[in-house]
Formats: sequence, C-alpha cells, structure tokens
Amino acid sequence: MTPTPTSRLLPRDLLRLGALGLRTRRMRAALSVLGIAIGIAALVAVVGISESSRSDLLNQLDSLGTNLLSVAPGQSFAGGEATLPDTARPMIGRITPVREVSEVANLDTTVRRTDYVDENETGGIQVTAVEPGLLETVSGTVAAGTFITPANGAFESVVLGSVAAERLGITDVGTRVYIGNRWFTVVGILEELPLAGDLDRSALVGFPAATRHFGFGERPDTSKIYLRTDPGQVNQVRDVLAATANPDDPSSVDVSRPSDVLEARAAADDALTALFLGLGLVALLVGGIGVANVMVIAVLERRQEIGLRRALGATTRHVGGQFLTESLIMAGLGGLLGVVLGIGVSVAYAAVSGSGILIPAYAPLGGLVAAIGIGAVAGLYPALRAARLSPTDALRGA
Repeated sequence: MTPTPTSRLLPRDLLRLGALGLRTRRMRAALSVLGIAIGIAALVAVVGISESSRSDLLNQLDSLGTNLLSVAPGQSFAGGEATLPDTARPMIGRITPVREVSEVANLDTTVRRTDYVDENETGGIQVTAVEPGLLETVSGTVAAGTFITPANGAFESVVLGSVAAERLGITDVGTRVYIGNRWFTVVGILEELPLAGDLDRSALVGFPAATRHFGFGERPDTSKIYLRTDPGQVNQVRDVLAATANPDDPSSVDVSRPSDVLEARAAADDALTALFLGLGLVALLVGGIGVANVMVIAVLERRQEIGLRRALGATTRHVGGQFLTESLIMAGLGGLLGVVLGIGVSVAYAAVSGSGILIPAYAPLGGLVAAIGIGAVAGLYPALRAARLSPTDALRGA
C-alpha cells in the first residue's frame, strides 16, 4: 500500500499565503504597519539626532579646547563682593604651564543705539574693557571687521559680541553707538563665543580708551581673567590659581573651566535622549499590541479558511506558520518604513540646525530587528490559536 505523502509548504508559498492574507485586510494591515513604523521612526530619529548633536559638541570641544580656565572674584569672608588684586594677572602669567592670559573689566556705563535712547534701557548689554589678546585666548573669531588692537584700542572703537550686535540691530562695521556720553565706532562684530557667553552680550573697548574716558586708574579692578594652559596640566594649574591670584584670601576667588558647561549640556542631552528612547519604546509596544489585535481578529474571522485548509491536509505547523508569517510581514514593513522615516527626520533636523549627520549603523539595523522581534511576539499567540483549531470545530464554528 502506497503511503500518503507528507504535506509540504515551501517558504515561498508561506510568504505568498502571508501576503495574501494581508491584502484581504488592507486597511487594518496598513494601520498596524503605521503603528510599528512610528515606534521605529522615533527610536531611529532620537538616536540619529542625539549622536549628531554629540558629534558636533565633541568637535566643538576639540576645536575650542578644554584647557581654557577663568578666574573671577567671588565673595569675601564677610559676604560682600570681592575684587581681584592688581597683581592677579601678572602672577597668573608666571605659572609655567600657562600659555596665554587676558583680562577683562566691566565698566559702569551703558551702550545705546543713539543718545535719544534712555540710559536705563541697557538691553542687557555690558560694556567691557579688554586686551587685544583676548580673542586668541578664548578661541574666538570675528564675523565682520577686526578686533581690538593696540592701535584702535586707544580711541573710540568698540567691538560688539554676537548677541549685543543683534540687540542693537547692527550688522555692519562703521556704525556708531553711544557709550557713556560719547560716540564710539563699531570696528568689529564677533561670532558666538561658546566658552565665553558673557562676552557675547558685551560691547568691548580697549583698556586705554576705558581709562581715558571712563575714569579708570592705572590698573582697574579686574572682573575676570581668562587663561590657556598646557592641555596636560589643566588640573594642576586649576588647583593653584586661587592662591596665585589672591594669596591673602584664596577663598574669595572663583576658578572655573568654561568647557564644563558644554560637558554638562552633553549630560543633559543624554538624559533627554533616554527619555525620548523610552517614549519610542512605548510607541513600539503600542504598535506591537496593534499587530497582535489584528492577528487575533483575523483568526476569528478566518475560521472557515483554517478549517478548510486543515481538512485538505494542512498541518498545525503550516497554519501556525501562515499567521506568524503575516505578523512578521506587517512588522517588517513597519520596520522598514520606520527606518526610512527616522533617517529622514534626522537628515531634516541636520539641515535645519546646520549640524552634521551621524546615524550609527546600529540604529536602523537595531530598529528593523526590534520591529521583527515585536512582530514575532505579537503573532505568536494568534498563530498558536489558529494552529490548535481542529478542522471540525473550525468548520462548525464558521
């Protein structure tokens, strides 16, 4: 007697059956695919944007250097505002690893667009006396014109920080502004200074002009000193700066490293990235639940089809594989769409913000794997439920 041949279902047939099942429920399948796509797009976009921002920040730190330190007066022992002694700058300059030193001093005067503006309307702009070497010390660049030099620093010349120029409505050099009770000519406008944000909101004049026009003595009280050190000696210099700047009262000296602000911003970005990744995972979980819901309903609606296939010789493995394949196809399509959307969002963000594009390979690959994994988990129960239906029960129920 000839044995009955074993029922076989080739992989291409399994894919065809899975795709056919989805085509009969296009709207449900499309919504499930969209749910998965939103979750994957969120994950890929968050990773892409985060890594791009981090890369830009690290490049910025590399270009600006982490060896910039600043020394400023803090509070005295009695709780009042302290001042740095006249010897602070030359003493700091004698520290061997220190390469560059520049001091700035805030002036008790205002800058206005014209003399018709109320002197109390400062716009948050500080007038600051600076040395010619300050720009090199803080690794700044000039957007237009030139910086304070030994020549123009003795006359009525002013350089505006990026924010100060914006608030005064000045875009070109040669414009005049009213400082104190006289006119100064704008000779330069600075680019943004990431490591010296207070200078962005300042109008900078030379020390000789400040001394002549605003009543400074030979050595004004210094508001802040910027210095560059050997990169390998930053911590050692930082430890001795307070005592060097003010040997009589080191506790009244504030020593900081401006690059710490950028590093703190990177830490904050990490926290936000973790939050958005969590939201993306929630969206992906919701999408997976949607897939599971669609597949459970499909099993209930297609009991007659299941019973007929079982009666014609389909095994439980074939039926279960068909429904699991449908779930995987939906999740795979959602994963591909989500990866494309996530990359598109990252590229759009880079174009708008002007940053570089850095999307790690693990982001799209991991997103696709996660989508397929969610599809497998979501489709497992409906597939097992379909496979356990006997032909008689399925046809009777239909």
